[in-house]
Amino acid sequence: MDNNEESLALHEAKKGKISVESKVSIDTRKNLGLAYTPGVAEPCRKIAENPSDVYRYTSKGNLVAVITDGTAVLGLGDIGPEASMPVMEGKAILFKEFAGINAFPVCLDTKDSQKIIQTIKNISPTFGGINLEDISSPRCFEIEKRLDDLLPIPVFHDDQHGTAIVVTAGILNSLRLIGKKIGDLRVVLNGPGAAGTAIIYLLMQMGVKDIIVCDENGILADNRIIPLDPHKKNLMEKTNPRGIQGYLSEALKDADVFIGVSIGRIVSKEMIESMANDPIVFAMANPVPEIMYEDAKKAGVRIMGTGRSDSPNQINNVLVFPGIFKGALSVRASTINHEMKIAAAYAIADMVQDEELSEEYIIPDALNKAVVEKVAQYVAQAAKETGVNQI
Repeated sequence: MDNNEESLALHEAKKGKISVESKVSIDTRKNLGLAYTPGVAEPCRKIAENPSDVYRYTSKGNLVAVITDGTAVLGLGDIGPEASMPVMEGKAILFKEFAGINAFPVCLDTKDSQKIIQTIKNISPTFGGINLEDISSPRCFEIEKRLDDLLPIPVFHDDQHGTAIVVTAGILNSLRLIGKKIGDLRVVLNGPGAAGTAIIYLLMQMGVKDIIVCDENGILADNRIIPLDPHKKNLMEKTNPRGIQGYLSEALKDADVFIGVSIGRIVSKEMIESMANDPIVFAMANPVPEIMYEDAKKAGVRIMGTGRSDSPNQINNVLVFPGIFKGALSVRASTINHEMKIAAAYAIADMVQDEELSEEYIIPDALNKAVVEKVAQYVAQAAKETGVNQI
């Protein structure tokens, strides 16, 4: 039985991957009366008098909604809400397994951004946080921004920021190895979608000054013939300070870092050889990266990361979202701000000790549950320092 067949068998046998379990026992009439009618009226009254008591008497403070419209499922694209359900269930079990957070999938049968925003706003009283998932670019930017402005609870689009945080952690540790400074880097990113855009902005906040962005039509430059949509035009105005024109091959000349969140096998040996000394390459297209690990290393890449589990340095969002939500929920943060994201990146990077750091180990293992506690600690502290905590 191959992996696909084995996964199908697991999902069919279990009828999905999540269930709802009671925290209290209903084994006597007294317990029934305490948990439900008539006793349940008392916590209802308390919450009505003081709405913040919902955190005291219900599960809200440790309950996250994993919400999608199924338009941008990794490797599958726009497959719709029903077909995206296995991914959302998977996300829910990772929240529970790694962070002890209860999460519930919510798959929405609409692509209308305004309806999505309104629906999430309407159901938000149930949840302590909102994890947006697999919503297509550029709609995801507006949806997240509007919800973050509207809601008093953390809203986090993991496809954007989870990826950006892990990439940043990997770059921080790569620089520890090769001795370059983040402000001196020349970075090239291919694929300015949800993840790529967030990576660019987070690296700029970290101090990277020279970033060139490429899409399928080449470098984002002001004189490009093919028009740019608004979010790419905004990126173009903030990047490419040297005014480089052309395609990916031109962008990569003398670059220190290549980040790929695009399609497989678009980076050649010659492109790698044109990069600066000690090149760093994070080729994260799945299942086939922009350049295969072995080919990149043969071409002279010093530090290589991919999205695959069968190569060193897997860039995996599971290192981020359980811990960042655990930290945010622990202090009842009203948002997940830039400082909290940067703190999460440093937390992940700090999990790799100096004596462990190597070209094959710049990022902790995706199954290392100690990462969650470190990220939660750093994120909670950043929330307090920036005043977005409510407890």
